[in-house]
Amino acid sequence: MSDLKQSVSTSTTLKGLSGLSAGARGIVWQLRGGREFTNRVATLGFTLGAQVVVVENHGRGPILVELRSTRVALGRGEAAKILVQASDE
Repeated sequence: MSDLKQSVSTSTTLKGLSGLSAGARGIVWQLRGGREFTNRVATLGFTLGAQVVVVENHGRGPILVELRSTRVALGRGEAAKILVQASDE
């Protein structure tokens, strides 16, 4: 993870996944939550360095994301605990 930390500049802002709009891309940077939560989302593919694309985010209700060629629906609270570095791609 030290290489990943070094690749992020100090001016980079991390956002909760729930803060990204549809079509936005991000790199998973940190999972905030208890052991049960982090183990569950890691099993779904949300591991450090994984690229995530927001498919649907209507501002309320669940968020649909794509990662590792799989679509996953997350509750808004869960998505807020997954911190990502937004990318311009």
